[in-house]
Amino acid sequence: MPLNVRAAAAYVVGEVLGGHSLNQALPARLDLVSARDRSLLQQLCYGTLRHCPRLQALLDKLLDKPLRDKDRDIQGLLLCGLYQLDNTRVPDHAAVAATVEATSAMKKPWAKGMTNAVLRRYLREREQLVRALDQPAAAAHPTWLFDRISAQWPDATAILEANNRQPPMSLRVNAQHLRTKDYLAALADRNIAASVGHLSPYAVQLAQPMDVRELPGFMAGQVSVQDEAAQLAALLLQAEEGERVLDACAAPGGKTCHILELQPALAEMVAMDIDAVRLQRVEENLQRLGLRATLLTGDAARPPKELAKSSFDRILVDAPCSASGVIRRHPDVKLLRRASDIPQLAAQQQGILLGIWPLLKPGGTLLYATCSILDEENSQVVQTFLSAHSDAELVHTDVPWGENVLGGRQVLPSVDGPDGLFYALLRKKIG
Repeated sequence: MPLNVRAAAAYVVGEVLGGHSLNQALPARLDLVSARDRSLLQQLCYGTLRHCPRLQALLDKLLDKPLRDKDRDIQGLLLCGLYQLDNTRVPDHAAVAATVEATSAMKKPWAKGMTNAVLRRYLREREQLVRALDQPAAAAHPTWLFDRISAQWPDATAILEANNRQPPMSLRVNAQHLRTKDYLAALADRNIAASVGHLSPYAVQLAQPMDVRELPGFMAGQVSVQDEAAQLAALLLQAEEGERVLDACAAPGGKTCHILELQPALAEMVAMDIDAVRLQRVEENLQRLGLRATLLTGDAARPPKELAKSSFDRILVDAPCSASGVIRRHPDVKLLRRASDIPQLAAQQQGILLGIWPLLKPGGTLLYATCSILDEENSQVVQTFLSAHSDAELVHTDVPWGENVLGGRQVLPSVDGPDGLFYALLRKKIG
């Protein structure tokens, strides 16, 4: 018998509250609910986590005392219930009844009365409870992240709002197969509403997300799912015929594949990642698109010996980061990331640049990228690296997109637009 969908959502959110990532917690539960409930399960999990700081602040006011750690699943259920009341079209009475019913499926009958009381009290006192929220909670962000974004970006409100919304579904048209306008025509023939992108000439944005298996040409490699801001990496790298290119942190392979689509006549494309399991995703994407690359498991901060010094014309470093620019796609970041993580990530990013730089030929270019909007991981990392390397220089990128920041260009997340990514292009001096 399929698992009750709200119970499944409660388990997933509870596991994230306990420190597990959404990517770990959700897939196993998807297989336990009925096929027709899978999209609802995803909506409940992603939506609840996007708004979790706000929902948790409300829940704290509604509970007489905090729940025990062993009852994180009930905490998750209550958060999902509050999310439904504020952010879905489910009628209030139906949302309350379905959430209360889930306690039986979870075999926690003691929580039935409490769940009913908490949700009904919220309906009665919603207006005053919401008014009492402090600013970070009202914006559904942890205080440390709210403060950093507010201090760094004048238009912080727009960023915070984008972080709380479901992201648009963007596609990358394979330039080796067809033109963007031809793919838009193919979508129109299927009555699939879509529009051309604003940053990348290969980007198409769907009016509504959909199963990739329903996209024309997807299995034939005509198109891939990739945010428009991420598509800018291959455009900035500008790989040329006969060159050797390294994607140093390649998984899951979207940028690797785009580089090959734009320049199929490379001498060699090397896709490296520290995680051998995630490297399999790169292989799967390459196979679907009919592309070839050398796959290598390795740590970019300590490159394997088979990667010789001064052997690559171009290198892409898509560095591990806070994911502060893609929170809407990874809402568990709001719960799992801490302010203390940022200096550690910046040190890791610096270590990767230090490890990879010797592999670049004199005259070659390295593109440093993150999906962060925090200066500590972006401009400061680049400036620290440049100050320590007299053979490195920043390349001015004359592009019509993003914010011009010290050391590079910053794309900010927007409600109906791209994710937040940072790019800096570095050249190794000759002589």
